[in-house]
Amino acid sequence: MSSDLLRLTVLGCATPYATLDNSCSGYLLSSGGTRVWVDAGSGTLAQLQRHVRLDEVDAIWISHLHADHSADLLTAYYAALFADIQLAAPIPLYGPPGIADRLAHFLTNTSTRSPVESAFAVHELDDGHQAHVGALTLTSRAVAHGIPAFAVRIEAEDRSLVYSGDTAPCANLTRLAEGCDVLLCEAESAQAPAEGEQVHHTPEDAGDTASRARAGRLIVTHVGRFLTPQQAVARASARFDGPVDYAAPGVTFSIG
Repeated sequence: MSSDLLRLTVLGCATPYATLDNSCSGYLLSSGGTRVWVDAGSGTLAQLQRHVRLDEVDAIWISHLHADHSADLLTAYYAALFADIQLAAPIPLYGPPGIADRLAHFLTNTSTRSPVESAFAVHELDDGHQAHVGALTLTSRAVAHGIPAFAVRIEAEDRSLVYSGDTAPCANLTRLAEGCDVLLCEAESAQAPAEGEQVHHTPEDAGDTASRARAGRLIVTHVGRFLTPQQAVARASARFDGPVDYAAPGVTFSIG
Protein backbone atom coordinates (compact mmCIF):
# COMPACT_ATOMS: atom_id res chain seq x y z
CA MET A 1 0.00 0.00 0.00
CA SER A 2 1.50 3.31 -1.06
CA SER A 3 2.09 5.73 1.79
CA ASP A 4 0.57 8.61 -0.17
CA LEU A 5 -2.84 6.99 -0.58
CA LEU A 6 -5.74 8.55 1.29
CA ARG A 7 -6.69 6.00 3.92
CA LEU A 8 -9.60 5.72 6.34
CA THR A 9 -9.15 3.58 9.44
CA VAL A 10 -12.26 2.95 11.53
CA LEU A 11 -11.46 3.33 15.24
CA GLY A 12 -15.09 2.79 16.20
CA CYS A 13 -18.63 3.63 15.13
CA ALA A 14 -20.92 2.53 17.98
CA THR A 15 -23.92 4.61 19.08
CA PRO A 16 -24.78 5.83 21.63
CA TYR A 17 -22.27 3.93 23.79
CA ALA A 18 -19.31 1.66 23.20
CA THR A 19 -19.65 -2.13 23.10
CA LEU A 20 -17.09 -4.79 23.97
CA ASP A 21 -15.82 -4.85 20.38
CA ASN A 22 -16.74 -1.41 19.06
CA SER A 23 -15.75 2.02 20.39
CA CYS A 24 -17.88 5.06 19.73
CA SER A 25 -17.35 7.26 16.67
CA GLY A 26 -13.76 7.86 15.64
CA TYR A 27 -11.67 7.59 12.47
CA LEU A 28 -8.06 8.04 11.45
CA LEU A 29 -7.54 9.74 8.07
CA SER A 30 -4.03 9.61 6.70
CA SER A 31 -2.08 10.42 3.57
CA GLY A 32 1.62 10.98 2.89
CA GLY A 33 2.54 10.93 6.57
CA THR A 34 -0.29 13.31 7.58
CA ARG A 35 -2.66 11.94 10.20
CA VAL A 36 -5.96 13.44 11.35
CA TRP A 37 -8.11 12.00 14.14
CA VAL A 38 -11.72 12.59 13.08
CA ASP A 39 -14.20 12.44 15.98
CA ALA A 40 -13.08 11.25 19.40
CA GLY A 41 -15.89 9.17 20.85
CA SER A 42 -15.48 6.99 23.93
CA GLY A 43 -12.82 4.33 23.47
CA THR A 44 -11.26 5.76 20.33
CA LEU A 45 -8.09 7.09 21.98
CA ALA A 46 -7.19 3.51 22.89
CA GLN A 47 -7.85 2.31 19.33
CA LEU A 48 -5.92 5.26 17.88
CA GLN A 49 -2.80 3.97 19.63
CA ARG A 50 -2.90 0.79 17.54
CA HIS A 51 -1.85 3.00 14.63
CA VAL A 52 -0.25 6.20 15.93
CA ARG A 53 0.73 7.92 19.17
CA LEU A 54 -1.25 10.96 20.22
CA ASP A 55 1.82 13.16 19.73
CA GLU A 56 2.06 11.93 16.12
CA VAL A 57 -1.43 13.21 15.24
CA ASP A 58 -1.30 16.34 13.08
CA ALA A 59 -4.81 17.53 13.94
CA ILE A 60 -8.11 16.51 15.49
CA TRP A 61 -11.46 17.33 13.86
CA ILE A 62 -14.74 17.05 15.82
CA SER A 63 -18.15 17.02 14.14
CA HIS A 64 -20.23 17.95 17.20
CA LEU A 65 -20.12 17.83 20.97
CA HIS A 66 -22.29 14.82 21.78
CA ALA A 67 -20.24 12.52 24.01
CA ASP A 68 -20.18 9.57 21.58
CA HIS A 69 -18.21 11.81 19.20
CA SER A 70 -16.07 13.87 21.57
CA ALA A 71 -15.68 12.34 25.05
CA ASP A 72 -12.14 11.04 24.52
CA LEU A 73 -10.89 14.61 24.15
CA LEU A 74 -11.04 14.64 27.95
CA THR A 75 -8.61 11.75 28.34
CA ALA A 76 -6.51 13.05 25.44
CA TYR A 77 -6.06 16.27 27.43
CA TYR A 78 -4.60 14.34 30.37
CA ALA A 79 -2.43 12.28 28.04
CA ALA A 80 -1.10 15.39 26.34
CA LEU A 81 -0.19 17.28 29.52
CA PHE A 82 0.27 14.87 32.40
CA ALA A 83 1.62 11.57 31.08
CA ASP A 84 4.37 10.23 28.82
CA ILE A 85 3.35 12.30 25.78
CA GLN A 86 5.72 15.13 24.87
CA LEU A 87 4.01 17.61 22.57
CA ALA A 88 6.19 19.92 20.50
CA ALA A 89 3.18 22.24 20.35
CA PRO A 90 -0.54 22.01 21.18
CA ILE A 91 -2.44 19.72 18.81
CA PRO A 92 -4.61 21.66 16.32
CA LEU A 93 -8.22 20.97 17.26
CA TYR A 94 -11.04 21.86 14.87
CA GLY A 95 -14.51 21.75 16.39
CA PRO A 96 -17.85 23.48 16.89
CA PRO A 97 -18.06 26.93 18.49
CA GLY A 98 -17.56 26.78 22.24
CA ILE A 99 -15.55 23.56 22.22
CA ALA A 100 -12.71 24.97 24.36
CA ASP A 101 -15.00 26.23 27.11
CA ARG A 102 -17.00 22.99 27.00
CA LEU A 103 -13.82 20.99 27.62
CA ALA A 104 -12.68 23.37 30.32
CA HIS A 105 -16.04 23.09 32.10
CA PHE A 106 -15.57 19.33 32.43
CA LEU A 107 -11.86 19.42 33.23
CA THR A 108 -11.69 22.28 35.75
CA ASN A 109 -11.70 21.11 39.37
CA THR A 110 -10.68 24.32 41.15
CA SER A 111 -11.27 28.02 40.70
CA THR A 112 -8.47 28.02 38.12
CA ARG A 113 -9.59 27.17 34.58
CA SER A 114 -7.90 24.06 33.18
CA PRO A 115 -5.31 24.99 30.53
CA VAL A 116 -7.13 23.41 27.60
CA GLU A 117 -5.20 25.55 25.15
CA SER A 118 -1.91 24.06 26.38
CA ALA A 119 -3.02 20.71 24.96
CA PHE A 120 -5.09 21.88 21.98
CA ALA A 121 -4.73 24.79 19.56
CA VAL A 122 -8.45 25.38 19.13
CA HIS A 123 -9.97 26.48 15.83
CA GLU A 124 -13.75 26.93 15.81
CA LEU A 125 -15.58 25.66 12.74
CA ASP A 126 -18.10 27.64 10.75
CA ASP A 127 -20.02 26.88 7.58
CA GLY A 128 -17.45 26.70 4.77
CA HIS A 129 -14.40 26.60 7.07
CA GLN A 130 -11.30 25.27 5.31
CA ALA A 131 -8.05 24.06 6.85
CA HIS A 132 -4.85 22.68 5.36
CA VAL A 133 -3.20 19.99 7.47
CA GLY A 134 -0.07 18.59 5.87
CA ALA A 135 -1.13 16.68 2.77
CA LEU A 136 -4.83 17.07 3.55
CA THR A 137 -7.40 19.80 2.92
CA LEU A 138 -10.44 19.80 5.22
CA THR A 139 -13.59 21.67 4.21
CA SER A 140 -16.42 21.78 6.76
CA ARG A 141 -20.10 22.53 6.25
CA ALA A 142 -22.84 22.99 8.84
CA VAL A 143 -25.39 20.17 8.92
CA ALA A 144 -28.77 19.45 10.55
CA HIS A 145 -28.45 17.72 13.93
CA GLY A 146 -30.35 19.97 16.31
CA ILE A 147 -27.11 21.37 17.77
CA PRO A 148 -24.09 22.96 16.06
CA ALA A 149 -22.75 20.12 13.90
CA PHE A 150 -20.55 19.77 10.84
CA ALA A 151 -19.66 17.42 8.01
CA VAL A 152 -16.20 17.44 6.45
CA ARG A 153 -14.70 16.83 3.02
CA ILE A 154 -11.12 15.59 3.25
CA GLU A 155 -9.05 15.80 0.09
CA ALA A 156 -5.56 14.62 -0.81
CA GLU A 157 -4.61 15.56 -4.38
CA ASP A 158 -7.34 14.00 -6.54
CA ARG A 159 -8.85 11.77 -3.82
CA SER A 160 -11.73 12.73 -1.57
CA LEU A 161 -13.75 11.44 1.35
CA VAL A 162 -16.78 13.12 2.89
CA TYR A 163 -17.83 12.29 6.44
CA SER A 164 -21.38 13.24 7.37
CA GLY A 165 -20.93 13.49 11.12
CA ASP A 166 -24.42 13.11 12.61
CA THR A 167 -27.13 14.80 10.57
CA ALA A 168 -30.50 14.51 8.94
CA PRO A 169 -30.37 14.60 5.15
CA CYS A 170 -29.62 18.18 4.14
CA ALA A 171 -28.54 20.21 1.13
CA ASN A 172 -25.21 21.20 2.67
CA LEU A 173 -24.14 17.58 3.02
CA THR A 174 -25.21 16.73 -0.52
CA ARG A 175 -23.30 19.70 -1.95
CA LEU A 176 -20.23 18.92 0.12
CA ALA A 177 -20.25 15.30 -1.09
CA GLU A 178 -20.70 16.17 -4.77
CA GLY A 179 -18.55 13.79 -6.83
CA CYS A 180 -16.56 12.49 -3.84
CA ASP A 181 -14.77 9.16 -4.06
CA VAL A 182 -16.25 7.95 -0.76
CA LEU A 183 -19.17 9.13 1.36
CA LEU A 184 -18.84 7.92 4.96
CA CYS A 185 -22.43 8.44 6.09
CA GLU A 186 -24.13 7.69 9.37
CA ALA A 187 -27.24 5.48 9.30
CA GLU A 188 -28.32 5.63 12.92
CA SER A 189 -32.09 5.58 12.50
CA ALA A 190 -34.10 2.47 11.69
CA GLN A 191 -36.80 4.83 10.47
CA ALA A 192 -37.42 8.57 10.27
CA PRO A 193 -39.38 9.99 13.22
CA ALA A 194 -43.14 10.23 12.76
CA GLU A 195 -43.10 13.47 14.72
CA GLY A 196 -40.46 16.02 15.62
CA GLU A 197 -37.21 16.99 14.01
CA GLN A 198 -35.16 14.43 12.11
CA VAL A 199 -31.52 14.51 13.22
CA HIS A 200 -30.08 11.31 11.69
CA HIS A 201 -30.04 9.40 8.39
CA THR A 202 -31.82 6.13 7.87
CA PRO A 203 -29.99 3.65 5.61
CA GLU A 204 -32.30 4.68 2.78
CA ASP A 205 -31.44 8.32 3.42
CA ALA A 206 -27.74 7.45 3.24
CA GLY A 207 -28.29 5.77 -0.11
CA ASP A 208 -30.27 8.74 -1.38
CA THR A 209 -27.62 11.23 -0.26
CA ALA A 210 -24.90 9.19 -1.98
CA SER A 211 -26.99 9.01 -5.17
CA ARG A 212 -27.80 12.72 -5.23
CA ALA A 213 -24.15 13.58 -4.62
CA ARG A 214 -22.94 11.13 -7.28
CA ALA A 215 -20.50 9.62 -4.78
CA GLY A 216 -18.27 6.84 -6.03
CA ARG A 217 -18.77 4.64 -2.98
CA LEU A 218 -20.86 4.65 0.18
CA ILE A 219 -19.67 3.43 3.58
CA VAL A 220 -22.45 3.35 6.17
CA THR A 221 -21.40 3.97 9.75
CA HIS A 222 -22.83 4.78 13.20
CA VAL A 223 -25.55 2.18 12.64
CA GLY A 224 -28.13 2.31 15.42
CA ARG A 225 -29.00 -0.36 17.96
CA PHE A 226 -32.17 -1.42 16.15
CA LEU A 227 -30.38 -2.28 12.92
CA THR A 228 -27.68 -4.76 12.02
CA PRO A 229 -24.83 -3.67 9.75
CA GLN A 230 -26.09 -6.14 7.17
CA GLN A 231 -29.55 -4.61 7.23
CA ALA A 232 -28.12 -1.11 6.92
CA VAL A 233 -25.98 -2.07 3.91
CA ALA A 234 -28.88 -3.86 2.20
CA ARG A 235 -31.31 -0.99 2.74
CA ALA A 236 -28.81 1.63 1.56
CA SER A 237 -27.95 -0.49 -1.49
CA ALA A 238 -31.59 -0.38 -2.56
CA ARG A 239 -31.21 3.39 -3.08
CA PHE A 240 -27.62 3.66 -4.34
CA ASP A 241 -26.21 1.84 -7.37
CA GLY A 242 -22.55 2.07 -6.36
CA PRO A 243 -20.65 -0.15 -3.91
CA VAL A 244 -21.85 -0.02 -0.30
CA ASP A 245 -19.77 -1.14 2.67
CA TYR A 246 -20.03 -1.04 6.45
CA ALA A 247 -17.46 0.83 8.58
CA ALA A 248 -16.44 -2.21 10.61
CA PRO A 249 -14.18 -1.29 13.53
CA GLY A 250 -10.52 -1.89 12.82
CA VAL A 251 -10.89 -1.92 9.04
CA THR A 252 -8.79 0.37 6.81
CA PHE A 253 -10.19 1.56 3.47
CA SER A 254 -8.06 2.97 0.65
CA ILE A 255 -9.72 5.95 -1.02
CA GLY A 256 -9.60 6.70 -4.74
